[in-house]
Amino acid sequence: MTTLADALHTGTVVLDGGLSTELESRGHDVSSSLWSARLLRDDPAAVTAAHAAFAAAGAQVATTASYQASFPGFAAAGIDGAQARTLMARSVALARDGLALAGRDGWVAASVGPYGALLADGSEYTGDYVENLSVAELRAFHRPRLAVLAEAGADVLACETLPAAAEVEALLAELAELGVPAWLSLTSTTDRDGVVRTRRGERLAEVCAMARDVDAVIAVGVNCTDPAGVPAAVAAAGASGKPGVAYSNSGETWDAAGRRWTGRPGVGDVSGWLTAGARLVGGCCRVRPDDVRTLADAVR
Repeated sequence: MTTLADALHTGTVVLDGGLSTELESRGHDVSSSLWSARLLRDDPAAVTAAHAAFAAAGAQVATTASYQASFPGFAAAGIDGAQARTLMARSVALARDGLALAGRDGWVAASVGPYGALLADGSEYTGDYVENLSVAELRAFHRPRLAVLAEAGADVLACETLPAAAEVEALLAELAELGVPAWLSLTSTTDRDGVVRTRRGERLAEVCAMARDVDAVIAVGVNCTDPAGVPAAVAAAGASGKPGVAYSNSGETWDAAGRRWTGRPGVGDVSGWLTAGARLVGGCCRVRPDDVRTLADAVR
């Protein structure tokens, strides 16, 4: 099978959707600090089934249940280093199993969440924690699990939901040393002047440009953002000189008073994403297999 990097240079590749959303919809509790990573230990078959559902819907990439999997995170849940390493490696195997169960060829992307995911307080949408951490400390946090996920045979490392330039800098340094294919995906917002910025407030184009000379990075873009903001964000990410990646949330909003999601689910019209330079497209939170099927049909 061709590499994902080669596939992106010849066409568009379809990602999966919100793995935790799908697991929750199937009745699994993902409310702990480990989120879906808890099921790597407690119900691995459920993870495989969720991967298979996305693959059957047309996803060509299975993204592992390792977003919140880190050695400190597992340790806080009473899981020692050896078992943590086993569970991280298992996440790659389960994603591969899901593709096989659906009878699909595809790639496995090992999800690497930001430091904020460890905190489990939503700070991946602010990046406030970088005030208290050096780039060296961020590198030390990411290094062990990047190595484990790479050694487990992931086709690509999905460094995602990154809110700040400092964390991008740390990951780029580690990826350059590791030499394993990876994509970078940031969370972004657009200010009143139309400038796309990281959640920390830096200009997105300037941050994405940092990846230009890192050969291991095969795509750069955004995830976990509103679909309407994707075209401008992907265009800004083009400063990296890499193919674009875009996988948005469903576009729904949370009605706190009514305690329900409102709006029409789905990622909407992705033609603007493609025009802006996205070659790796899919969904994030609240995006289900049926949404991925609609997206895949539109792309193909």
